[in-house]
Amino acid sequence: MSHDKSPEQLVLDKLVRMANQIATFFMSQPENVRAEGVATHINKFWAPRMRRQFFEHLDKGGEGLLPLVIEASTLIRRPEAKVGSGIGVGEDAKEGAPGGKDPGAGESLSEPSIPGSAA
Repeated sequence: MSHDKSPEQLVLDKLVRMANQIATFFMSQPENVRAEGVATHINKFWAPRMRRQFFEHLDKGGEGLLPLVIEASTLIRRPEAKVGSGIGVGEDAKEGAPGGKDPGAGESLSEPSIPGSAA
């Protein structure tokens, strides 16, 4: 039962569930953009604290994470990494979604983008 788990374990369970939900969404996309899509979403929307906990779990084996999440982890920026590194951040994010207009033309960076898809 969840009341038997520590607060840290409950947070970790939620992070694993969220990462797997993102991966499940991107499984409906073409295979060549799936990992990039998962990484882009996590890089854009997960706080450094969340990514730190994610990598701590991954470094211990990543129990419960879907294979697509593990594949995407090589593209996810570690919290201690230089800002602007990783997929879906820095210049990559500034340019907007592939096939999109870009943020300067009114495209929202808060909308999920699917790499390689046209709008």
